[in-house]
Amino acid sequence: MAIKGKKLRDHYKNTDRDKLFNLNEAVKLVREFASGGKSDQTIEIAMNLGVDPRHSDQMVRGVVSLPHGTGKSMKVAVFAKDAKAEEAKQSGADFVGSEDLMTEIQNGKSDFDRVIATPDMMGLVGRLGKVLGPRGLMPNPKLGTVTNDVGDAVKAAKAGQVEFRTEKAGIVHGGIGNPPTYADCDQNRRQRKANPSIN
Repeated sequence: MAIKGKKLRDHYKNTDRDKLFNLNEAVKLVREFASGGKSDQTIEIAMNLGVDPRHSDQMVRGVVSLPHGTGKSMKVAVFAKDAKAEEAKQSGADFVGSEDLMTEIQNGKSDFDRVIATPDMMGLVGRLGKVLGPRGLMPNPKLGTVTNDVGDAVKAAKAGQVEFRTEKAGIVHGGIGNPPTYADCDQNRRQRKANPSIN
């Protein structure tokens, strides 16, 4: 059994764990718990959808753009050529290339959080399936990461677009914010923005 730290035990003592908190109360509690920590912590949301993701028609997956971002800076890699590569660079992509970028990734480069590709590059990117797949970074048209509009895709990723998908137990889980960074932002708007995409 995992050993709980003193700080967590103290939080448990001072919190009614049988009470259902509304969103404002819950966010206030999370901010109190996070204060005084050595590093920035993430507010996460978990929703049990009551679906069975083993059935393809019950698989829930997509992206949502949070109105205030996530508090984390995203590094974006883009597979594109010529004009599309230039568009990606101007939009703020951290790494842009084609065969050269593929070689770097095969040689161990992995300091990026999102991979975007133009459709004509997917033949090339497909060779990286064993590297990108396990990390959840493989570009996917359903997530908007396989697109000819690389400029908007890069801007959305940089602005705090979050990917979500159901886990084995039918739960959608993901980070929606960072208490120190978003102490003054309206968390209600954040959840309202996320929920319609999942429902």
